[in-house]
Amino acid sequence: MAINVYFNFNGNAREAVEFYAEVFGTEAPRIMTFGEAPPDPSHPLPEEAKHLVMHAMLFIDGSPVMFSDVFPGMPYVEGNNVNLTLMSDDTGNIKDWFNKLKEGGTVIMDLQETFWSKCYGSLKDKFGIIWQLSHDNGQGAGNA
Repeated sequence: MAINVYFNFNGNAREAVEFYAEVFGTEAPRIMTFGEAPPDPSHPLPEEAKHLVMHAMLFIDGSPVMFSDVFPGMPYVEGNNVNLTLMSDDTGNIKDWFNKLKEGGTVIMDLQETFWSKCYGSLKDKFGIIWQLSHDNGQGAGNA
């Protein structure tokens, strides 16, 4: 189990991840856009979101660092655009941690199965820290 850093950007995540890849001499990042996600007829994707980065990850000196653009209409505050991602291969632990962290906090996305994780959720805890909790399939977040 590891706690990873997740950076959010306001439409320039691709530029940021490519910049950091060059700075730290990493492999070229695999970038997944919102437009590449399976379509959901009940929640059509706005045209302006299709090119935005849904998920990208670099390994900087062995540590995973993840990147995403905020979805159009979601709040973005520069300086507060970092959250912690907790990944585990134990779904029971994920559910337990999520339920404890949400006490006094705000659920952003309730725990659920997604196309990239069999158990994923996000929340802001009572101290204002944003957490993402996800089942680790051994391939890293965003790699189904």
